[in-house]
Amino acid sequence: MTQRSVAVATEYTDNLLVATLLGAGRRTPHKVAVRHVGGDMTYAHLDELSARMAHALVDVHSVTRGDRVVVQSRKVPEVLALNVACARVGAIFTPLNVAYTEREVSDLLDDASPTLLVRDQAMHHATARVSLDELVRESSHFTSRFDDVASDASTPAALLFTSGTTGRPKGAILSQGNLVFGCTTLNQVWEMSSEDVLVHVLPLFHVHGLFVAAYCVLSSGASMRLLEGFDVGEVLGILPESTIMMGVPTHYTRLLDDERLSATTTTSMRLFISGSAPMLRTTHEDFYSRTGHRLLERYGMTETGMITSNPLRGERRIGTVGPALPGVEVRVSGGSPGVVEVRGPNVFAEYWRRPELRQSEFTPDGFFITGDLGILDDDGYLEIVGRTKDLIITGGLNVYPKELELILDTFPGVLESAVVGAPDADFGEAVSAFVVARPGERVEVEDLRLRARAEMASFKVPKHFLVVPSLPRNAMGKVQKTELRRALVERLTRSSP
Repeated sequence: MTQRSVAVATEYTDNLLVATLLGAGRRTPHKVAVRHVGGDMTYAHLDELSARMAHALVDVHSVTRGDRVVVQSRKVPEVLALNVACARVGAIFTPLNVAYTEREVSDLLDDASPTLLVRDQAMHHATARVSLDELVRESSHFTSRFDDVASDASTPAALLFTSGTTGRPKGAILSQGNLVFGCTTLNQVWEMSSEDVLVHVLPLFHVHGLFVAAYCVLSSGASMRLLEGFDVGEVLGILPESTIMMGVPTHYTRLLDDERLSATTTTSMRLFISGSAPMLRTTHEDFYSRTGHRLLERYGMTETGMITSNPLRGERRIGTVGPALPGVEVRVSGGSPGVVEVRGPNVFAEYWRRPELRQSEFTPDGFFITGDLGILDDDGYLEIVGRTKDLIITGGLNVYPKELELILDTFPGVLESAVVGAPDADFGEAVSAFVVARPGERVEVEDLRLRARAEMASFKVPKHFLVVPSLPRNAMGKVQKTELRRALVERLTRSSP
């Protein structure tokens, strides 16, 4: 990809999301929106490419309003253009983690029933597939003008899969209104402007990387340095030319491990934001001591986008995720700590093909039940103290134990399993599996690990495997995972130097 200038339409469309993502860039078409190792993409090029790709989606692949377009792709600027193209068509953008195996992708395709799969690798599934490069080549034959499909705040824009404790995937449908409210509100709260340059180290299949980081940049007319992965040396090299970084706690602990991180290397930076997993107090303190910058923690979910944020100007309270964003209501029910519930324009309306979950996931007065346990102080700052839902967050990515247990239980010689999270200094939590062998059979840890690597995305593969005689249960027969976590922590403590 090379930088080039093109003539594009300057008028705004009646498509809410397209107008938000392309509006600022249309006022500065020759400005670089995305800097990438493959070449720079200007706002004009993004506008043009998204229009051409929209034509290809419609005319080559028969994608229409409301169709799902599933995308499992490497992190390149063309993914952003494809996302905008889906909005222009009125299609529902459905990104998948690049680490998902063919089995995992196939299961999600069965659920989403997409019209098109954008994926480089071939796979055995009835869904029509095209690689990202092929789609870009197809789009080159079309005009750079596209009549965007009209939309409003209620128009479905994205489908993101998140599992529940049942292990069956749930697809959260995010509307254009959800996404537009999210990025425009965050731009206001974090004072994002066209002068900002973002260090983009997050995946584009994740809410944090796409609908927060990338959308904030595009909707404000800023620029981003799109890095394909997190490399400490690469990040340290571009910090002096950047103003904002959004990351997960693991990113900041790894930066702290490098002696080159200092106040000098971060002179041009105005804001470091962290989310997707809790951050230790020591990380906050060490980062401030080394750089003079106070990390800003915020809180959000797949189903809601961002919910709260510590203030840009004002007290950033360590151990909290700040007060609710403007226009968002947050409450804690059932005591203190209690279950965190949220209502507002950021909250999704429903799960894909799961209408029965409306009863269990929302309160009668319309608050979404997050499943997190929290405490609200007198100033409205929220502290997350635990989770009622069985969820592990490792390196900022969600892992759902039941999904893994269902897979582990199919392995030869395995009677049953239980998956929990263990404290981990680098990733926040480490996926850990307790496995019980069938009577008279033997299970080897290395065999379990090899099979898991073949069946699961790499971030889901348990770091710790423990073969045990049985799993602790209460009087009702429920596995006592609290006891398993305690036993695991004790074991890891004894084995540490």
